[in-house]
Amino acid sequence: MAAYDLEEQEKIDDLKAWWQQYGNTITVGIVLACIVIGSVQGWRWWAGHRAADASVLYQAVSDGVRKSDPAKVKDAMAQLTDKFAGTAYAPRAALLYAKLLFDAGDKAGAKAQLSWVIEHAGEDELKAIARYRLAETLLDDKQYDEALRTLDAKRPASFNGLYADLRGDALTVAGHAAEARVAYEEALAALDPKSPYRAYVQVKLDAVGGPTAPPAASGPAAQAPAVPAAPAPATVAKP
Repeated sequence: MAAYDLEEQEKIDDLKAWWQQYGNTITVGIVLACIVIGSVQGWRWWAGHRAADASVLYQAVSDGVRKSDPAKVKDAMAQLTDKFAGTAYAPRAALLYAKLLFDAGDKAGAKAQLSWVIEHAGEDELKAIARYRLAETLLDDKQYDEALRTLDAKRPASFNGLYADLRGDALTVAGHAAEARVAYEEALAALDPKSPYRAYVQVKLDAVGGPTAPPAASGPAAQAPAVPAAPAPATVAKP
């Protein structure tokens, strides 16, 4: 019994020594883990609450645009861009507001909203949409060079066809038909072969002179017919 008590006491002493050596580190680790978990949960709550508030303002912008109520939209946009610029709702609302302003004849205001999206949006697709619409607005304002510079910006490959088509429009009205033909051909090459939009681009390409070079023929029909070899002269047998 005494031997058992002594062995048990040794284990307790070892545990005490181990705790004295590592106890503080373990305690700090547990405290830090609790802080991290609490911070993550707090951030999620804050982000969710923030997104909910931003979605309410986005809905207000959407309703205002649908009802053509610029005052309502302006107020909601001011709050979105001031407090919720980093959310996904703000740039989407700015795109809606830009269309409302453009339709109302306020091109300067529309350009400002589109430029804001380009600068603040976190999604490349939204930036590409904003640049395309900004180029359209600049083209409508006869600012051809600025429109072309806007279209030269980097964008997702899925936008190449639309960008090339609008570039062709800008070059056409600027009097650069040859360059416009190249741009329209690039648009046709980038667009989905099944897209009905291709027919629209083809009409514009034909209007500026058609393809820059006729399509190369391919397949058996394109091969030149083989020239048959001349028959060998008949040998005349001597009598």
